[in-house]
Amino acid sequence: MTELAIDVQGLTKSYGQRKVVDNVEMQVAAGRIVGFLGPNGSGKTTSLRMLCGLLTPDGGEGKVLGLDFRRQASEVKRQVGYMTQKFGLYEDLSIRENLDFVARLFSMPDRRQAVDAALERLGLKTREKQLAGSLSGGWKQRLALAACLLHKPRLLLLDEPTAGVDPKARREFWDQIHDLAQEGITVLVSTHYMDEAERCDELVYIAYGRVLARGTAASIVAEAGARDLEDAFVKLVGQATDNFAEAG
Repeated sequence: MTELAIDVQGLTKSYGQRKVVDNVEMQVAAGRIVGFLGPNGSGKTTSLRMLCGLLTPDGGEGKVLGLDFRRQASEVKRQVGYMTQKFGLYEDLSIRENLDFVARLFSMPDRRQAVDAALERLGLKTREKQLAGSLSGGWKQRLALAACLLHKPRLLLLDEPTAGVDPKARREFWDQIHDLAQEGITVLVSTHYMDEAERCDELVYIAYGRVLARGTAASIVAEAGARDLEDAFVKLVGQATDNFAEAG
């Protein structure tokens, strides 16, 4: 039986009267790359933050990396790397200083060695003294990924990691993601780019806080009777919008 890195049901979160995430079920097999897609405001970021223990859900149960994601949130955090959409490191610190700071947060005993390894792996060694604020979008992306990998997580949750990054940097980033998956790291990544979606093993599509489709890119296109993936998603959102209108 395939081991599941993520196995949750009934994931729910509301803000006031608005249900941002509505009874979401998600299963992600270990070592797979799963694309998490949907329109802006569909609940992707909220879902990712609940899965990694940064946000308390209103409802739901299940496990992340074999741990109860609600009752063992602190343990989940130590085994997950979470990369936010907006660059979240200190722009007035150098690359090395940022990584050293993150290593201190995880109380890593071999801090210097871990930082050195991350610098080498992401090709940051020659820029280690450069201030993060002076980096281009692609290099900031590398630094953010290096910080996510410092504590050797088993699961990566990546929230629009290539937004605003040039095509070359996007391709290099995805090559790195596939290398990590080959090492057994599970990746759940949200994206708006169809070419990136097609590089995923599986896809989960969410709109209005609900999962509308899941499966391979080919299966989603076939089930929607669409020309391509983008056309499939347009049809799915259209159907969901009509259903909400009828219900309202």
